[in-house]
Amino acid sequence: MSRHPARTRTRLPVTLALPALLAVAFLLLPLIGILVRTQWNELGTHLTSPGVVEALRLSLVVSLWALGLSLLLGVPLAWLLARVEFKGKALVRSLVLLPMVLPPTVGGVALLLGFGRRGLLGPWLEDTFGITLPFHTSGAVLAATFVAMPFLVISLEGALGGLRQSYEETAASLGAPPVRVFFTVTLPMVAPGLIAGAALTWARALGEFGATITFAGNLPGTTQTLPLQVYLLLQDQPEAATSVSLLLLAIAMGVLIALRGRWTGTPVDRRAAAAPQVAEEPAAHSPATAAATAPAADLPTGPAPATAAPGNALPDGGHWPLHATVTGFNQLTLDAEPGTTIAVVGENGAGKTTLLRALLGLTPRAHAALRLGDTDVTALPPHKRQVAWVPQDGALFPHLTAEANTAYGLRARRVPRAEARREARAWLDRLGVGHLAHRKPAQLSGGQAQRVALARALAARPRLLLLDEPLAALDQTTRARVRHTLRVHLAGFGGVCLIVTHDPVEAVSLADRVLVLADGRTLQDAPPSEVTRHPRSPWVARMLGRNAWPGTASADGLALAGGGRLVVAEALPEGAEALAIIAPEAVSVHRRRPDGSPRNVWPGAVREITAVGSRLRVLVASAEAPDLVAEITPEAAAELGIVDGAEVWTSVKATEVTLVRL
Repeated sequence: MSRHPARTRTRLPVTLALPALLAVAFLLLPLIGILVRTQWNELGTHLTSPGVVEALRLSLVVSLWALGLSLLLGVPLAWLLARVEFKGKALVRSLVLLPMVLPPTVGGVALLLGFGRRGLLGPWLEDTFGITLPFHTSGAVLAATFVAMPFLVISLEGALGGLRQSYEETAASLGAPPVRVFFTVTLPMVAPGLIAGAALTWARALGEFGATITFAGNLPGTTQTLPLQVYLLLQDQPEAATSVSLLLLAIAMGVLIALRGRWTGTPVDRRAAAAPQVAEEPAAHSPATAAATAPAADLPTGPAPATAAPGNALPDGGHWPLHATVTGFNQLTLDAEPGTTIAVVGENGAGKTTLLRALLGLTPRAHAALRLGDTDVTALPPHKRQVAWVPQDGALFPHLTAEANTAYGLRARRVPRAEARREARAWLDRLGVGHLAHRKPAQLSGGQAQRVALARALAARPRLLLLDEPLAALDQTTRARVRHTLRVHLAGFGGVCLIVTHDPVEAVSLADRVLVLADGRTLQDAPPSEVTRHPRSPWVARMLGRNAWPGTASADGLALAGGGRLVVAEALPEGAEALAIIAPEAVSVHRRRPDGSPRNVWPGAVREITAVGSRLRVLVASAEAPDLVAEITPEAAAELGIVDGAEVWTSVKATEVTLVRL
């Protein structure tokens, strides 16, 4: 079977085909003219003449210097335009693009008035340093740089714009300062865009004519580059000019052919991409994996720090309680003892990720006054806080192996290479992926990649660990395995861990506390058992699989916010706001109106049926009450004839309703 879907055959309209063919002919005819008019038997003689050889040498010197100057100035400029918001950014980008639309001779005049002997800067350069740019090789370099550098800036800015900032932010959270992040993460990942821009810049500098002749003149051996040589040869030796033009054409076409589809997009290791993905292995398949899933008490400790065990206190000193006061979009105070794991839950937009980014110091939306142990890190940049972050996608650096990824934070903290590699391998072994140490992320399964990301964060010796939905992208089997591994290694973590999750199983099984956020504020902060029994948010109750109906207490029960009335066994002061929690298994489903004790009975229709383990969940919509989820067995569903759209009755006993006062 073909790996690529067949493309739809499109009938080409004549009204579009004819102008398109004329355009191709218009572009192709001049090139054919060069090929036809070239005297092939004299080509070698023309290209090896002393004047052409000297002009070619000078062109290579000028173009390579222009490329170097463009890299030195253009790479930081591209990063600034792609990563930093500042006033006048549109103007700066326009200045970058200006040489591409400006006539080259006008550019030469502008350079002359700026850097010439009578220009704005020229007299100062000549008097102070004795530098005269016009009519000098350095002037030709300056002219070529002026017209060619925009190609580098535009290509690299586009590549930087397509690079997810989570890679750079994760590197900073591992302790890498901005310059190290730029050279070890950013540049390697945008190498395709950088190479494309550099090639185009060099080719444009090699072919520069107008600005060079206007600013630097046409001096043989000094500023007479190959394009200027073509201009002179046209006057006396048109056949030689055609041969030299063919050489420049071949160079330009060679650059474009080399770039075609190969240096665009995100950097990908082609061997890794071509390699088959490794299937997630069962825990018992290797000794390393077995160690990772063993009980915490059975894990060997090993020497520290070179082979620090994930289940132990931090290698650099002990235990780190957390105190944070967050202001801005988020308004909350957070205190936790060492070894505490906090699950952060809430609906979309509640401020969960903003909280994590505030603790990292990565967002202007919220500010965290943060103390870890006895150290106030509020004023420190992200790379000095010792706050490690694992984003949802893991953000493993694709150009590094699993071992190099894991050692990245240690190397950023100036741990010697050999020691960092040993410690990284120890963490990978503990998490059951040591045998994959030399593979790149593209060769790892989802579960393996998440374990490598966790190993990388823990190996960085953090005082605070932040996990943003670390298991969301995994299938159920892999998620259960990685969740067990995570629980084992968080058990002895000497700092505090915050886990953003939408999975109730993760919140209950991994966390010591559940922090419920709503509009950036704390709605509930309690142990999982308390949140499960008495959720204070309808969203959390639904996340936990409960029906949650807000209402106001009245003399005869609870007046529901969505309309209707619920009879309850508990008594609340009249007018008190409350949340009625009804377990799905407490809802009875009938085909006829039931008789007997239930005091809450509603007619409705089945809107949705889903399987949850060995039982079925039935969503019933009613005009007399909010939507209600019931849980029944498949046998009961078959006996009652429950199908989508079926008319049914639901009932709930008053004693089965739990009220949570808001």
